[in-house]
Amino acid sequence: MSVSYVFAGLVVTDRDRAADWYARLLGRPADMLPNDGEAAWQLTDSASLYLLADANRAGQGIFTLVVDDLDAEMAQLSQRGIAVPPAEQVGDAGRKCAITDPDGNTVSLVELR
Repeated sequence: MSVSYVFAGLVVTDRDRAADWYARLLGRPADMLPNDGEAAWQLTDSASLYLLADANRAGQGIFTLVVDDLDAEMAQLSQRGIAVPPAEQVGDAGRKCAITDPDGNTVSLVELR
């Protein structure tokens, strides 16, 4: 398999509420709001985060973002009003901070060694 782009999604109950929370997480509003139930952010040239409103399936997702400076990102998130738990060591791989969105999806920030 040759993959050229990742379009990863999370299911939420309310698009607008989730888009507000993810805008604070990512530091900017969504790049696309194609309809009342979807929002998307282009994160890199080859990766996007997609939100889909579906109350029956919301809150079961996981999403991981690899960052260069976990402490700096955690401080910025706190300033944007997102509750940030302490970072934890992940074996020899590095450190991570697992944050929960309003629907219960887990978004982890990971700093690799």
